[in-house]
Amino acid sequence: MRNKIKIVLLINAVLLLASCASTNIKKYYADNKLALDNISQTYREQNAKGSFSILFTDKSFKHVSIEIATDTIKYIYEFELNEKRLGDTLIKYHLPVNETEGLITAMKAIKCSWISNLDYYEDEKKGSLVFMSIRSKSFNIPLVDKKYYILTYYAQPQYYDSEGRLLDRKKRRRLRRINKDIFYRINDKVCYTVSNLFR
Repeated sequence: MRNKIKIVLLINAVLLLASCASTNIKKYYADNKLALDNISQTYREQNAKGSFSILFTDKSFKHVSIEIATDTIKYIYEFELNEKRLGDTLIKYHLPVNETEGLITAMKAIKCSWISNLDYYEDEKKGSLVFMSIRSKSFNIPLVDKKYYILTYYAQPQYYDSEGRLLDRKKRRRLRRINKDIFYRINDKVCYTVSNLFR
């Protein structure tokens, strides 16, 4: 009998923590929706001109890494914020300086630690999504050891099951996993997961 009570209490605790995680990220999204949506849209537009991603490498958001992909190789640079070399590097790879620096500033303002693009195929059609990563410590969730909230922005509405989990396709009720993680609905085009990995 005691074991059954312990199991029930454990299940309730896990559900409560999952509910806290969901509530916290949904509140964070609602509070920062305009900034997050603008960052995603700006990044999508700039990334179409040249493939790159941005990562803050420290908790204080004073150092930023830029990954720039060319046809043959990926270059990774790290800078202190407002360092002249950052602008020079963006110019070298034909990336817009003001827009990219503005993107970095906007990310820092809402503690978004990483942004990148992922191409995927669905029904033999190429799609792309924007990944954004936020450290979960900003949300103070007790007993949760996963470190990051990952937001994904799709260009078109996605399919979800009755529990709000992202589906692979409408007709196939298989869950779509990205890096083995299950994603949950925020709205038709935006979903989230909690992960140990920032990407």
